[in-house]
Amino acid sequence: MVKYGLVGVLNTLLTAAIIWILLRILSDKDSPKPVPALIMFIANSTGYIAGLINSFILNRNWTFKSKSSWQLSLLRFLAVFAVCYCLQLSVVLWLNSFEVIASAYICQLVGIVVYSALNFFLNKYYTFYENA
Repeated sequence: MVKYGLVGVLNTLLTAAIIWILLRILSDKDSPKPVPALIMFIANSTGYIAGLINSFILNRNWTFKSKSSWQLSLLRFLAVFAVCYCLQLSVVLWLNSFEVIASAYICQLVGIVVYSALNFFLNKYYTFYENA
């Protein structure tokens, strides 16, 4: 659990840093309007792909020390990622559509929390579960 938490923190920091750097580079910082959905998507997907690669390698080899086929683990991991990612992206874009929530960064942070919670349970009990 501690190892998973450490990987999760590292992964979250990596993902958030990439997202926030890209938002800073790609968005109009002076505009009071929400960041355009395409920019949100580009920043979000780039950050999550970097996190995906990092998370699979560290969780498979260090956290869970999985002995199962890496191909099977990768397929499960990608399926879990797809479910979690689609849910969090939907939350991020939905929150960003409200002009009351002016900060794209807050929308992304809420998305990270949603993603992380669901991802933990699915990876623990499906992706790297040795009897699955």
